Formats: sequence, structure tokens, C-alpha cells
Amino acid sequence: MNDPFYPAFIDEVRTHFENMCKEHRSLYVTEADCLELWQIYLDSIPREHNPIFRKRRRFDCSACRNFFRNCANVVAIENGHLVSIWDFEASDYFKDVAKKLSDAAKALPIDNRFFPRTQSIGQEKTPELCEDGQVITWHHLYAKVPAAYVVDPWQKSELLGEAKTTKEVFGRSLTEISLEAIDIVLELIAQNSLYRGEEWKGALQDFRKYKTEYDHLPEDRRVRDLYLWEKSVQVGNVIARIKNHSMGTLLANISEEMDLEQAVRQWESIMAPTNYKRPQAIFTQRMLDEARETIEKLGFMDSLLRRFATLNDIRVNDILFSNRDAARRIIGATGAESFFTEMKKEVKADPKQFSRVQTIGIQEFVEKVLPTARSLELFFENRHIPNLVSLIAPVNPQAPTLFKWGNGFSWAYRGNVADSLLKERVKNAGGKVDGVLRFSIQWNDLERWNQNDEDAHCIEPNGFEIYFGKKVDSATRGNLDVDITHPQKNVPAVENITWPSLDSMKPGDYRFFVHTFAGRGGTGGFRAEVEADGELHSYDYSQNTRNGGKVEVAVVNLSKDGYFTIKDILPSGVTAHGTTVWGITTNQFVPVSVVCLSPNWWDEANGVGNRHYFFMLKDCANDESPNGFYNEQLRNELGPHKRVLEMLGLKAKVQDTPDQLSGLGFSSTKHAELVVKVTGTSERILKIVF
Repeated sequence: MNDPFYPAFIDEVRTHFENMCKEHRSLYVTEADCLELWQIYLDSIPREHNPIFRKRRRFDCSACRNFFRNCANVVAIENGHLVSIWDFEASDYFKDVAKKLSDAAKALPIDNRFFPRTQSIGQEKTPELCEDGQVITWHHLYAKVPAAYVVDPWQKSELLGEAKTTKEVFGRSLTEISLEAIDIVLELIAQNSLYRGEEWKGALQDFRKYKTEYDHLPEDRRVRDLYLWEKSVQVGNVIARIKNHSMGTLLANISEEMDLEQAVRQWESIMAPTNYKRPQAIFTQRMLDEARETIEKLGFMDSLLRRFATLNDIRVNDILFSNRDAARRIIGATGAESFFTEMKKEVKADPKQFSRVQTIGIQEFVEKVLPTARSLELFFENRHIPNLVSLIAPVNPQAPTLFKWGNGFSWAYRGNVADSLLKERVKNAGGKVDGVLRFSIQWNDLERWNQNDEDAHCIEPNGFEIYFGKKVDSATRGNLDVDITHPQKNVPAVENITWPSLDSMKPGDYRFFVHTFAGRGGTGGFRAEVEADGELHSYDYSQNTRNGGKVEVAVVNLSKDGYFTIKDILPSGVTAHGTTVWGITTNQFVPVSVVCLSPNWWDEANGVGNRHYFFMLKDCANDESPNGFYNEQLRNELGPHKRVLEMLGLKAKVQDTPDQLSGLGFSSTKHAELVVKVTGTSERILKIVF
């Protein structure tokens, strides 16, 4: 364009744009429409300087319009603010033109990074041969960009996608990962408690710096968005996408207040070899310091010492039922009577024989049956093993209570049932082993590498087949939660199908089999387990499996009354049938010493939280070391210190006590059944429904 001020304007645009390229690692484009910016450009030039020339206005040039189309919305980020290619001191009337273009380009947020396809944008000038033979040289908007900015056309869409994803992941990382989680992991690394954590130390220290900066930014979406675009380019993918790495999973788990031990175990399952053992317990000095400061401030130091409760600890008003002998220490029969007592313990019964006895709700049982009962026995089934519970008392009865209720008592249910090696491997692989029905398989556990792909299958009564192609049955909640397709050398491979509860399961046959999806010459067959109601059947198929072959293992029948029967197809070894846990043998009647509510419903109060019914059993002794308390039981003012107190509860183990009050506990919010034998004016057997 032949205008006295236009060449200066062109040079000002070019110089400013090229300086932006040199000074910034990345430029960006906003969501402003480049053709709309072109129209603003044309309309901003005073009419007297932009008259109609031939058919269009003098500045309506196709070459300049092409420049606008390629970079009119390009911006840089400086000190948290946008700078457009129009932000310079323009000459004469172009000052107003540049100002309007800059405002429009920066009015909308950044869309993505700027990736030009060539080093030259626009044309510097073009000649035109006129009819009279003269040559007119037209000057246009143009600029050059460094080679580092230029990308191949086929790469552009991929790079744009990566840039946006990196920025978004960086934002989620800074938002969802807490500063406390970062500090905890850094401290674990410093004390060598995190396997291969040292590899992440530098990246975590840098990420902490960016997290601190981000948290101190104003609560303004545009400000934070600019920060994310600028830093996501500078910090590199390891830090920007930390949430997608294994370290990000650990940080997110801790940020979401997952138990620290569990979070670290998940990290180790990804990073550590199967035989890795942590050198020391997972806790930090800061946690210990906070624990001491908090507990001392609230006067709870004496409250931390816990032991199993005894009959001497609880008041008559807190007991719903007491056996005649419960008030004195029960040592057991002596002399010839002991023979009959011991032989009575060996008499087993089949739980199915009680399927048709009278059924009664727990509240009606408490109100109408217990008041006239002289003695009470319960039928301890394998399915009740997870219901084992102990009442826990403070060592110092005068210590203030830690809990939401007005006394110093708490309770702890039994931990995990003693696991088989296969079961332990399933847990380590992330599988659930605490459901009502479980089918697990294992192979590649011999000296020779068995690379076969063995698959666990179950055909349910409704016809649905659970396997790798349909891992979850939403109707029954059956779930294949571990699926291994390529076994690692020297690492046993497992698969696992489990059902969490009876509530959704259909009565009928559950048929279990193993399918060799890919036979890769593996030898040694497989091992399998079926577990239902605490009864465990184990199988050892030693023959080599062939590609596409199917081996039926067992059929488990679920009756309409909610009882499982395991029918072996392969030869099995049966364990945990009539097993002894906490000194009590299953599948027999056991005397009840005391029936009471959980301590949160004592003191004739309306209760705090869920109600539990405890049936304390004669000679039942907890052989574990439960936590002294759990976070969900603690007073509200301790809530801000959840993580510290969780660790402290783990350390404050319960002291052993003679004649402890342990037995079975049932929550009023969870369906369960219990068969009892009640002796009053007569003897009768009842099925209590919770």
C-alpha cells in the first residue's frame, strides 16, 4: 500500500513481532477470530486514509489479509499479562488502529500455542505492472519467525493436542494435589522410606515451588489460566503431567486422605519388585511432632493408653443381657466334667438345618426375648468370622474421652482372615478377597516361565458370564478385578473374581472354570481357590493346559436362604470348615456372656452414629493387636488432625487383658443373620435378623 505512514507501520509490526519471538520460549493464539480482527483493522483506519480504490478500500489487500489470518491473534505472556503483536507505539493514526486490534485480540482467553508452518508470514512487497507500463510496488504486512517455532503441517494438530492436554493436566495436578501430600512424600524420601523415591526428589521440589506460586495467585480464572499456559511450556512434561505418572497417583491418594500405608503399598505395587520390604514404618517426623502437640494441648495423653475391656469395666445399665456366670471369672470346668465340656466343643452342626427356624428382628429380640432369658448361646458360623469384635477400654478410667460419645470405650472388629499364599498374591495385585464368594486362580509359580494367558470365568445363574470381556455384572456386582495377560518371569500370575455381598446375588449355580486364552507353551497347569462363607476349597491342576482349552473347577450353589454349597469338579483340599478363631470354633453353639450395645449408644442416650449389637462370648480372646481408636470414632475437634491421629491410632495398640470382652458384633445398618439358642421357661432356637 502506498501511504506515507504505512511502511513505518509495517516495520513497527514486524520488529515488535520478531522481538516477541526472540524473547519468549513460546507464543500463543487467543480465541479471537482473525477475520473479525481484519474487519476491525479496516474499520479503524480513518475514512480519508482508506477510500475506495478501484473496487475495494485502499487497505483491503489480500496479502495483508493473509497475514491477519495467520497471526493477528498471536500473544505472549509477560509478568502474568498478555502482550499482543499490536502492543507497540505506532505512528500517527495507526496508534488508534493498533490499540483497537490489541484490545480485541486480548479480550478472549488463550486457545493454544502458536505453531506457524513457515518461517515467513505474509509477503514483504509485490510488484504490479500497470497499463501505462509503469510498475507499482505494493508494501504488505509481513514478519519472520525463528526456525524453532516452525512445525511441519502434519505435526501441527498433534502438537496442538499435546499442548492443550499438558496445560490441562498441569492445572489438575496443581489443583488436586495438596501441599501437605508433597511435603509428606519429600519427608519419606529424605528418611529413605519410599522405594525409588529419590528419583523423584528434584521434580517434587520443583513441583512444590509451582504449587506454592499457583496457590498464591488471585482467584481469577484468567490469571490462573495464563500461569498454566506459560508454566506448562517451561517446566517440561515430567512436572506438568505429574498427575499422570506413578508419583502423581501416590500424591493424589495422599491428598484424598487415603491411609498412608495403603497409598505407599499401591506405589510399591507399581514400582517395587514383589519381594521388596520397606526398611521402616511409614510415618514422618512432622506427623509425630503434630501428634504430640495436638494431644498434649487437648489433654489426651493419658487417653491414648488402651486395653481390652472386661466385665468389671461396664455398668449394669449398659448391659442388655448377662449370663449367670458372667459376673465371676469363668475359668472352666474341672475334673471329670471337663471331658464332657471338651467333647461338647467337638460336636459340629450344619447351618442349613436352621433354615426353617422362627425368624425374629433384633429389636423385638432385645425387647421381648432377652428380658426372660436365663442363658443364651449363639451358633458361630464361618460367615461370622468378619463379625468378631472386641470392646476396648482406657487404661486410665479417669482420662477424658477421645470419642464423640460420653464414655472412654470403643470397639474394634477383626482384621483380615488368615490368608493363603494365593489369596495374599491376589491382594497384592489389587484384588478384593473379603467378599462373600471368591474365585482365584494362579499360574507361572514354578521354576519354568509359564507365559500362558489363563483366564478365570464364571457363568452365573442369570446366564451372565464374567470374564475379561465382561468383567462386571452390574446385577450381581460380581467383578473380575485382576486380569493378567502376559505373566512376568519369576512373578506368579493371578486372576480374581469376587462378589461383595449377598444383597444382589441370585440363588442358583455359579459355575467356575479356567480358559487358556493363549497357550504359549507354558507348563505346570494352575492353582485355584473357591471361598464361600469362610469355607475354602483349594485345587491343584498339574496337567499342562492347551490353547483354547477349558478346565471346569467347581460349582457353587447359593440357596434361597442365603447359604453356599461348594461342589468340587476338580479334586480339592478343604480348609476353614469348623476352623478355630479367637479361641472359638465355628459351626457349633457358643455360650454368650453378655449382650450389649456399642458404647456410642450407652449412658441411656439417643446414640451417636450407627448402633451395633455385641454378643460377647465365653472364652473368646482376641489374638490380634487392634488400633486403640479409629478416626471415625473421634471427637469433632480432632477432625483437622485426621492424618496425624490415624498414624497415632496405629501406634497406640491395645494392651492384652485377661477375661477380655470379645465376641460377635452386628451393625444395625448391614443385613446379617444369627441363630441363637435361648433358655428361659423353655428352650427354643431363633434366627435373629439384623
